[in-house]
Amino acid sequence: MECPFCAESVKTEALVCRHCSRDLRVARPVMLEIQTIVAELDRLRRELDGVNARLARIRFPLCYFVSHSIAYVFMPILLLVAAHIIVTIVLNVTPLYLRLASVVIPLPFGLALYARQKIGWRGAALLGILTATLAVTCMLVVTGVNDNVPILPGPWIEWREVIEYITSIALAFVAGNILGVLMLELLPQTMARDGKPNAIALLIASMFGRHVGEEQLRRRARNIQDLLRTAGPVVGLVITGGGSIYAGLKGIFGW
Repeated sequence: MECPFCAESVKTEALVCRHCSRDLRVARPVMLEIQTIVAELDRLRRELDGVNARLARIRFPLCYFVSHSIAYVFMPILLLVAAHIIVTIVLNVTPLYLRLASVVIPLPFGLALYARQKIGWRGAALLGILTATLAVTCMLVVTGVNDNVPILPGPWIEWREVIEYITSIALAFVAGNILGVLMLELLPQTMARDGKPNAIALLIASMFGRHVGEEQLRRRARNIQDLLRTAGPVVGLVITGGGSIYAGLKGIFGW
């Protein structure tokens, strides 16, 4: 926390500021209570944003469907197909650049889906699969018309490449969504923690020994709580992001 007298950072359990030597015993409980209120207001604001987004979907379903289809489905499809045309037809270079684009392009749309609409990874996965399927279908049509070849893949190896490409785009969409959860919700909660770890974190912290003192135990519990809170999304981000890159580049490098 910050010292209310000199605005320098001090430990949460400090009783005296090491910078200005002012007594914090009276100010500290008030500051901790203010941090708790701010954290609660921030949580309520996020919940209100989610409720407003759901109300918009219920009150104006047609407008919501059309506008968000354009923003989160049509736009990434347009960019992916444009990247396909530029890489494979205009420049006629290695498809590696196209596979990289299939990872980079969907990421910001998945992030925006959570940032603006509070739609979680399940909704992002459905939209990602839909977007990827339509985008790859458009690419097959473009390739078929340009090269005068059948639109649908023939042998299994071509179908497998299509499936891998769809998977890469969909996973990148989900990875962007999880990244949005980490950046916009979990990390701010961690940075603005209110000094009151939950019972599970306190129990785990006490397993490492209670001899450190109450304040040190609370600090350890807060660190454990932050770790538990972010572990799942971080693992999900690593899996989806790594899976997207692997699926996208597998056919190029023969992994």
